[in-house]
Formats: sequence, structure tokens, C-alpha cells
Amino acid sequence: MSDFFDVVLSRRSIKFVQAPGPTDEQLDLILSAALRAPDHGAVKPWRFVLVRGADVPALVDVGVQAGIAAGEPLPQPKVDNARKWLSKVPLVIALGCRPDPTGRIPEHESLLAVSAAVMNMLNAAHALGFGAFWSTGVGTYLDGVGEALGFDPLDERFMGYLAIGTPIDTPEPIERPDWRDHVSEWRVPA
Repeated sequence: MSDFFDVVLSRRSIKFVQAPGPTDEQLDLILSAALRAPDHGAVKPWRFVLVRGADVPALVDVGVQAGIAAGEPLPQPKVDNARKWLSKVPLVIALGCRPDPTGRIPEHESLLAVSAAVMNMLNAAHALGFGAFWSTGVGTYLDGVGEALGFDPLDERFMGYLAIGTPIDTPEPIERPDWRDHVSEWRVPA
């Protein structure tokens, strides 16, 4: 069990990664871990689109075009930063959610299930020695981006990008908050 805690307690987001990315066998483990997330009502809301290698930098153009179409062009510094960032990323997993089409399970519970799946992917990537970063930039909230990536705009929600690869630099340790500062205890009123 100590290996589990070593992995979980040392995980951190690592934005700047490069090749190599996960092999097919490692990607299988990462995606299998994702589908172990809680899923109220067995809705199976997870939707993932793999973007690899030379196709990754084109994600910026998808966001730029969506911004222009929406009359909300992305600021040039943001575009430049996204291009620089994605120029070396070997794998991006576009993240989507398909809530319960019957409406029996509330949509927010499906979004939580996908979020838990992404956390499992982040932990799995870290356990395999990769860096990973969940981004909601590059036009995530603009109409048309999810659709351009293959998500159905009528019944699926695009939730951002998960970049995975080999860390470019050794990340500096960061100080984590003390859990006691974020936890209270409830008791039955006397």
C-alpha cells in the first residue's frame, strides 16, 4: 500500500511535457484506470478523443477559429502561449461527458464521474512516470470546439484537454496545504 500513497501524495500537475508519450500498453492502463471512476446509475458518461503527435498543435487552430466564429477572438498572447505549450506535447486526450440521456441521473453527477475519471488518468500517468496537465484553455468553453473534436453538441459536453508526456524539467517540490485547514467535523446538535 505504501507504493499507492507514494504515487498519490507525490502527484502534481506538469504542464510542460515532450515525447515520448505513453506507449499503447501504457495508454491502455491510463484509460482503463479512467473507467474505474464512480458512475452513479452506470451511465458510462466518459467520452475521450485521442490527439497524438503532429495533430496536437492543430488544437490551437480549433480554438482560434471557434473564438473568431463566436466574435470572441482569443488574445494573441494566449494563442502564442498555447502554440508554444502544445508544440512538444505528444498526446492530448480531449475530455467529454455524455450525461444520462434519460435524465434519471442528474447531469452534474455525470460531470463528477468524468472528473473522477480524469483524476484517475492523472494518477495513472504519474504512476507510469509521465507528467500530465488538465487544461480548460484553448477555447474549451467556446461553441464549436467540442464539435470540431468529435463531440456531439446536442448531448455531450466538452470538458477540456489532458496533456500527457515526459516532463521537460524536473518539477520543483511544492508545498501542499494542510488538510486540517480544509476539513471540519459535523456532529448532531445537542
